[in-house]
Amino acid sequence: MTDFWQEQARPGPETVVVADQTIGRGSLVRLRPRAGGDVFDLALADRLAAVDSIEEDSDGKLHVTVTLEDDPGRDLGAMRALGHRFFFGVDEIEPVEASLQPLQSPERVLVAGIGNIFLGDDGFGVAVANRLRDRPLPDGVDVRDFGIRGMDLAYALQEDYVAAILVDAAPRGEAPGTVSVIEPELDQHEVTLDTHGLDPVRVLSLARALGRVPARVLVVACEPQRIVRGDHDDDLVGELSDLVQAAVPTAADLVESLVRELASAGSAERKAVMR
Repeated sequence: MTDFWQEQARPGPETVVVADQTIGRGSLVRLRPRAGGDVFDLALADRLAAVDSIEEDSDGKLHVTVTLEDDPGRDLGAMRALGHRFFFGVDEIEPVEASLQPLQSPERVLVAGIGNIFLGDDGFGVAVANRLRDRPLPDGVDVRDFGIRGMDLAYALQEDYVAAILVDAAPRGEAPGTVSVIEPELDQHEVTLDTHGLDPVRVLSLARALGRVPARVLVVACEPQRIVRGDHDDDLVGELSDLVQAAVPTAADLVESLVRELASAGSAERKAVMR
């Protein structure tokens, strides 16, 4: 049995002619809602928007889905998030430019701070994520604190990220506070990486079993000085050691450099494919 909503919004043609101009994905239009619409029509009237798709309903009528040009969450509209993607009839849009402009969302990179903030230096990744939130990063870079929520991270990796940077404390035999970059081997059988706390090995394996991992996965690791087991409440330590705390800004600088490099590389690859 056909799903009602699938029936109501079937893929339409790639382009449609409006006011003698060809409109398609990426075209810039001005919204002209018909009279008697709802509150959204009033709020969106005369706004500039980019066409995301053309849909056809069960009666054969064409509609366009659009994302607002000045919406800071515009990339969420391309992901079909509510409140960032809107439907209008083709008679409710006015072409602004004749040429089609491909809608290109910024390359998405995930920065995941992981670790337990109550186990001493194991909270390093969370501290770095918190520091990065105050920095101006490229569009498309998501900085998130996952703590010890491995399942949440595994599911987040299913999104359309071109790369992921996991930030964690990792005992590797270095001097405490040493920051390094690890690029794990993501072969078909195992991921060779050993860290403390939320185990990126298992998370990456789970993410792969669920469907995908990003094309590039890096781990920014810090050698811990003090990680406690937390078997008893008296063992809990809610702060980093001095050496690891001093490494937080260094790691934040490194992550910022890496995300800019990864985002630029992803954009360059996409442009090469489009040529």
